[in-house]
Amino acid sequence: MASQPYLCHGPQPLTEGSVDTSADVLWSGSSAQGGTNEKDVEDRLLRQGGRLQRTCGHQHTFSLSTLGQKTKITSGMLSLKLPRLLSINQVPKVFHEHSIIFGYRQPRCTATDCLFSLFQLTNETVNIWTHFLPTWYFVWNLLALSYTLDFWNEAYTWPLLVYMVSACIYPFTSSCAHTFSSMSTRARHICFFFDYGALSLYSLGSATVYAAYIMPDKWINSTLHKWFVPAAVFNTVVCTALSCFSRYPEQEHPNVSKVLRLVAFAYPYFFDNIPLFYRLFLCKGEGCTHNETIPIHYKHMALAFLTGFLFATHLPERLAPGRFDYIGHSHQLFHICAIIGTHFQMKAIIMDMTLRQAWFKFHTPLPSFMDTIGAVSLALLLNIFIIALFSLGLYWKPKTLEVKDQHYTEKLKND
Repeated sequence: MASQPYLCHGPQPLTEGSVDTSADVLWSGSSAQGGTNEKDVEDRLLRQGGRLQRTCGHQHTFSLSTLGQKTKITSGMLSLKLPRLLSINQVPKVFHEHSIIFGYRQPRCTATDCLFSLFQLTNETVNIWTHFLPTWYFVWNLLALSYTLDFWNEAYTWPLLVYMVSACIYPFTSSCAHTFSSMSTRARHICFFFDYGALSLYSLGSATVYAAYIMPDKWINSTLHKWFVPAAVFNTVVCTALSCFSRYPEQEHPNVSKVLRLVAFAYPYFFDNIPLFYRLFLCKGEGCTHNETIPIHYKHMALAFLTGFLFATHLPERLAPGRFDYIGHSHQLFHICAIIGTHFQMKAIIMDMTLRQAWFKFHTPLPSFMDTIGAVSLALLLNIFIIALFSLGLYWKPKTLEVKDQHYTEKLKND
């Protein structure tokens, strides 16, 4: 009985001692090495770095990936090419993740490769999906609120609108950053510059709703209340600038970079939550606004601290490097905790807004355009300007980046 045909790559038919991968040649187990076992041929091809394709009729072909080549899976007219994944020693240092050993994408992927990697299990795949899918959950909530609230004419709802838009933007930007960060060294930095800018805008959105709906009764119309949003705009600029700057010393001084980034995001978080901290832990007596939202605020706060803990400690992967490369590492858990925390924050804000609406309208002026939409628009422009400056800074020393990228590109070709 004739053996199944194999499609090998080489300028000449396959021989016992060599495999050439430069061209396609059809080889059949029945016509070469008379009666050679298919399993032996497959093992020999894999050991020698060749490519093996097994055809079944005319509609289905399966190809095994080899070093420096791409996997090709064809079914009928559908063709999908997925780049081979790399280990930490095969990518530039800027792509390294703490205690993540395997599952790295090629450091110079095309945009198409990056999109295809959404359906390939890499060490970034779960990072992407844990923020991409929740984006649409928050978009759905925003659309649902737009049917019940008059965002266009009701000034009392403007802080909520600002917050909900920021809650939609930050996970979407994060998923895009993780998707396209492997296109090049510069692309990686620029992607995460935008990621940091989106997070800083989210912190401003939180500050806006906290000033409007979360502030305890006894602080309403105080100096802090009046200057809370302008101060949050300033914090947004500091957060974006400091977090973007933290990428510059990342390779030479990774610990310094980590501390700078942690401070960049912890600082606005603690400022934004001053009214909530006081309301939950310090305020006593009248004017403390103890209502049904308190348990939800506690859940949000616990998840926020868990998010920061995971970001800072790199647990659990630092305890077992290589074991959590694809599923279960701290950045994935960090994403999940952040999204669930945002969900509880959103629920608490909407509940506080509803329960306290009558009291606010009687005791304080309605939120102004400049304290809501105007403030976020200004912060957005400033963030874009900061990101542009730091992105241009990547081109001040272009030779260093090009040499590193070229070195790893040549290394992959040689492999």
